Amino acid sequence: TFRLLVFLLLAGGLLPMPAHAQPDAPVVTVQPDKAFFRPGEPATFSVTAPDGARVVARVTHLLDEVAQIEAPLQDGRASLRWEPPAAAPRGYGLALRVLDEAGAEIAAASTAFDVLDHWLQAPRYGFLTEFGPGRDNIDATMAWAVRYHVNGLQFYDWQYRHEQLLPPADPYTDPLGRRLSLETVARLIDAAHARNIAAMPYTAIYGASPAFYEQHPDWALFQADGVAFDFGDGFLKIMDPTPGSPWADYLLDQFAQVLDQTTFDGIHLDQYGAPKAGRNDAGEPVDLAEVFPAFIDQAAALVHAKRDGGAMIFNAVGNWPVETVAPAGQDVVYIEVWPPYRDFMDLHAIVAQAEALGGGKPVILAAYIHPNNAPNVRLANAVIFGSGAYHLELGEPGVMLADPYFPQFGAMNETMQAAVQRAYDFLVRYEEVLSVGTRNATAARAGALTIDGVKTDGTLSKNRVAVIVRQGEARETFSLVNFMGLAHGKWLETLFQGPEPQRDLAVTLRVERPVERVWLASPDGDDLAPQTIAFEAEDGAIRFTVPSLDYWTMVVVEYRHD
Repeated sequence: TFRLLVFLLLAGGLLPMPAHAQPDAPVVTVQPDKAFFRPGEPATFSVTAPDGARVVARVTHLLDEVAQIEAPLQDGRASLRWEPPAAAPRGYGLALRVLDEAGAEIAAASTAFDVLDHWLQAPRYGFLTEFGPGRDNIDATMAWAVRYHVNGLQFYDWQYRHEQLLPPADPYTDPLGRRLSLETVARLIDAAHARNIAAMPYTAIYGASPAFYEQHPDWALFQADGVAFDFGDGFLKIMDPTPGSPWADYLLDQFAQVLDQTTFDGIHLDQYGAPKAGRNDAGEPVDLAEVFPAFIDQAAALVHAKRDGGAMIFNAVGNWPVETVAPAGQDVVYIEVWPPYRDFMDLHAIVAQAEALGGGKPVILAAYIHPNNAPNVRLANAVIFGSGAYHLELGEPGVMLADPYFPQFGAMNETMQAAVQRAYDFLVRYEEVLSVGTRNATAARAGALTIDGVKTDGTLSKNRVAVIVRQGEARETFSLVNFMGLAHGKWLETLFQGPEPQRDLAVTLRVERPVERVWLASPDGDDLAPQTIAFEAEDGAIRFTVPSLDYWTMVVVEYRHD
C-alpha cells in the first residue's frame, strides 16, 4: 500500500506511537461471547448492569421472535445462553431488558449475533498493529472486537522482515525500529481463536530489504533501463514474483514456515499498486496483472493444504488488477480503495464489479476514513454494507483505521462508537437480506423504485437518495442511502454535516410478482427492530410510505411463494 510518507516520518521520529483509547462502558451492556457461533455451539452472552434482579431477552430472526431467555443478575453481571438451530448462515437480534425484584423494567440494551459454518461466509475483517513485548490488554482487545462482531483480524506489520517473516530471536526489532514479540503475536492468535476470530498474517508479494536484494540481485524486478524497482526511496526493493522464479519459490517457503510454526489461519498478501509491469533478470517482460493471479493460486494451494478452512486474501490496490485477481484462488475479493474512486457510489460500483468477477465471493473494502469524519463513515458504511460487502476499519480498541499505515489510526469518541456499533449490529442481524445468500441487482432493479419529489436516478452521490438492491430467493432488499443536502458526494473529503433527514417518503415500486409483505429497518436510531409497513398494490406496482430516512433505511419486499 501507499506507505512511503509514513515510513519516512516514522524513521525520522515524527509520528508518535499509538496509545489505546479505552471507551467508557455504558450503564448496561450485553454482547455475545464470540464473534460468531458455529452450528451446534451454544450462543452465550455477557451482561453487565449496576442495578436489577434479573435480565430477560428476546431472540429474533428477521421479523420473528424465536426464543426468550433469562438469567439472574449477581453482582451486576449475568450470563445468557441459548441453543440456536444448526442452520447457517443466519443472523439474529437480541433485545435485553433489566428487571427489578418486582419485575419492572429499569433498563434495556440490544445486540446481534450470527451462526456461521466459517468466518469467510461473512468476513467482518479487522486489524491489529501492536505486538510489543508484554502487551497487557489482549483479553480487552478481543472483547472489543467481539463487541463489533469482528471475526477476522489482519496482523499488520507483525513480521521480522519482509523477506524473513519469522524472527531469529524473540523479542525482535522490525525495519522501522519497532520492538516486537512473537510471543505476543502467539498470545493474540490464541485469544482470537478462543472467540472464533481468525488471525491472518500480513505479508507482501514482492517486497525485500536492500540487504536481501544485494545478496540476490538477479531476483529483482527491473525497469526498462535495467535498474531494479524500489519502494519508499530505497526502503524496499521489488522482487519478481513470477511463479517458478527464485523469489516466488522462496516466498512460498516463507509462507510454509509461518503456517508450520504458528497458528495463523492463512496468508494476507499485499502489493503496493506499482509497478504494474517490469522485466526479469533475463530481460523478459513481466506483466504483474498476469503474475499476481498465478502466484495467488500457488499460495492458496499451499494455505489450503496446510490449514483446513484456511484463508488466502490478496489486496487489489486501487482496484487493480481486479479483473484477473478476483477470479483467482483467493477466498475473498479484498480491495484497497484509492482515487479515481472518490464518490460514495463508486464504493458500490467497486463492490458490484468485484462480486461479479469473483463469482459471488465475499468482498472486503479497505477505505480509510478518520472517525472524526462521522458523516463520511456512516455514509460509506451504508453504501458498503447495503451493497453486501464488508469494511476493514475496526480492531484495536476504541479506534478506527484512518490511514494506509495502520498504526496511524484515529480514536472514536463515544458517540461514534455507538453509531458504529449499531451499524455492525444491523449488518449481522440482517445479513440474510443484505449479504449472505443474496446477489447484486442494482442495475436491473434500482430504477423500479421512485420517491415522490426526490431524485433517485443518476450516479452522483449528492442531492439524491441512492437505491442499492440485493436479491434473495423470495425477497428483494432496497437500501435507501440519503445524499440529500450534502456539501459534496466524496467519501475521501470531510463532510462537516450529514444529509438532510427525509420524512414520510412516498415510494412507488414496480413489481412483477405478488407481494406478501413489506418491512423496513434502519441502524440510525436506537431501535434496530424491523417494522412492517402497509402497502397498496395496483397496476404492477406497490405504493407505501417510508416514515424516515436519516442516513440509511433498508426496505425489504417479500414475495408470495407459489
